[in-house]
Amino acid sequence: MPPQIESINPADQSVVWTGPSATAEQVAQAVSRANAAQPSWAATPLDERVAVLRRFAEAAAAQVEDVAALISAETGKTMWESRGEAKLLGAKVDATLAAWEQRCGAEAFSMGATTALTRYAPHGVMVVLGPFNFPAHLPNGHAVPALLAGNAVVFKPSEKTPGTGEKLVALFHEAGVPADVIQCVQGARDVAESLTHHPHIHGVLFTGSYPAGRSINQALASRPEVIVALEMGGNNPLVVHDPAPHGTSPGDAAFDEAIDTAAYHAVVSAFVTAGQRCTCARRIIVTDGPWAQPFVDRLVERAQGLRVGLPGDDPEPFYGPVISERQGHEVLKTQREWMARGAEALLPAASLRSNPALISPGVLDATGVELPDSECFGPLTTVARVPDLGTAIAKANATRYGLSAALVSHCAQSWERFHTGVRAGIINWNGPTTGASGKLPFGGVGRSGNHRPAGSFSVDYCAYPVACLEPEALTMPGTLMPGTELQPQQA
Repeated sequence: MPPQIESINPADQSVVWTGPSATAEQVAQAVSRANAAQPSWAATPLDERVAVLRRFAEAAAAQVEDVAALISAETGKTMWESRGEAKLLGAKVDATLAAWEQRCGAEAFSMGATTALTRYAPHGVMVVLGPFNFPAHLPNGHAVPALLAGNAVVFKPSEKTPGTGEKLVALFHEAGVPADVIQCVQGARDVAESLTHHPHIHGVLFTGSYPAGRSINQALASRPEVIVALEMGGNNPLVVHDPAPHGTSPGDAAFDEAIDTAAYHAVVSAFVTAGQRCTCARRIIVTDGPWAQPFVDRLVERAQGLRVGLPGDDPEPFYGPVISERQGHEVLKTQREWMARGAEALLPAASLRSNPALISPGVLDATGVELPDSECFGPLTTVARVPDLGTAIAKANATRYGLSAALVSHCAQSWERFHTGVRAGIINWNGPTTGASGKLPFGGVGRSGNHRPAGSFSVDYCAYPVACLEPEALTMPGTLMPGTELQPQQA
């Protein structure tokens, strides 16, 4: 008997979904079926594939509440956030179509009687490995452009959110994507490894942690013909420097409003989705100035005032539990380790309501303390005070990751210096590190990605360009190459 997997609601420990993990033979069968179905899907005219994806968008829009309820049950997310994710499924179609037209449109020019143009071809069978934090939206961001380009997709959801993955694939089938063109296989790491190592796959599109992404990259190092797109984590900095209008000081309404706004963006950056976004701010860096202490005080006050609870609470909380009790224990263990290294708890994280997965926000002062360059996936962040913007930029770059960064500052010159000096794939000004748009690229550098961003750029790794020369007719060239002239036959 294959092992069973099940998703557990972190809010109440109830079982949301249960089913068997795919065996190695079932994985091989899924890949075989995908390879058999893909040529026919690729031969389907583009406008017909577009029509199918538009029907998917309609089906997703009609079932937002059902999808949101499933996301919330499997992840512990609040319903307001789960609805937001569910609404992104259909929106991804229009965004992808616009990106395809912009980045993969036919570029043609004339070479006399020959038309020269670029066409785009699918790779074949694309493996999509999804995460638990956005179990519908992030794999959908791979699947939609892959299907639009004419690929087949074999999708393995996170073993923590199998029900959401199954529902996503059902929506594609409901819209008319053939059953073998997109398939869902369930399982944990062993199933992901079976898919990644399969000799007849043509791409792996992954969202998850750096260690898992590195393993995929290593497994495929000897197969450069396989396209690999890695979206990984981050140790993301938010820098607060000179946030208030010049000429204002503590006690002025404009100054106090700027400090409050900066603190708001900081708590959103650090704690939205219970700190389980790869773009969350793990490090808040504050430069010295009259704003520094008021900002830190307001940051702690705002974090302490966040409403933390379960998805069904009224009024609705800002965030709910982390993905599992085990992850909750891990967050508190990390806090203890950082404090043992010298960090001071300005606001200690703690478990709430006797639920180890429900963790209150934690803010640690790590000024002058060396902490591991790692990603703590939960509601825990650090504050570090530095003397100036140059030091802040250097500290922001003191990481092997490079996903997102943000500057909160009133000064446009500081922003110019920041966005040209910080190494990251997403850099925001006067907003949270978690701010992103589907019309822009989404990815990072260093340990955060392999230079194949998703978002609007996802079409780039789902198809490859083909150069074509297409004359109007079969004709002999006016001038033959030397040595190719027909010689008269000898008698």
